[in-house]
Amino acid sequence: MSLVTYQAAAYKAANYLAADPFNVKKDAPDKLENKVNLVLGIAAWAGTAAGVAGVLITGAMMAVSLKRGESSEHMSRLGMVLGGCVLVATAGPLVQFVFN
Repeated sequence: MSLVTYQAAAYKAANYLAADPFNVKKDAPDKLENKVNLVLGIAAWAGTAAGVAGVLITGAMMAVSLKRGESSEHMSRLGMVLGGCVLVATAGPLVQFVFN
């Protein structure tokens, strides 16, 4: 190959790599997009349900420990559960902000 061919290929690659990442065309098939949205919706629902269950279980463990007179580190466990809830709740809006 000649030097001109390499230069043309390098020019095309540079233009492709320097394209505007925020101006991407959405060309996914509708069926695939609907299925992905369904899976993501189910995952979001499951994450929310797990967060609610975690708060309820931690609260029940705190109540049982208080009744027995035991001291335990329930506040750190509750903090971790609430941190997970915040992460699940903000995952969708953060991704949408970055990619839209």
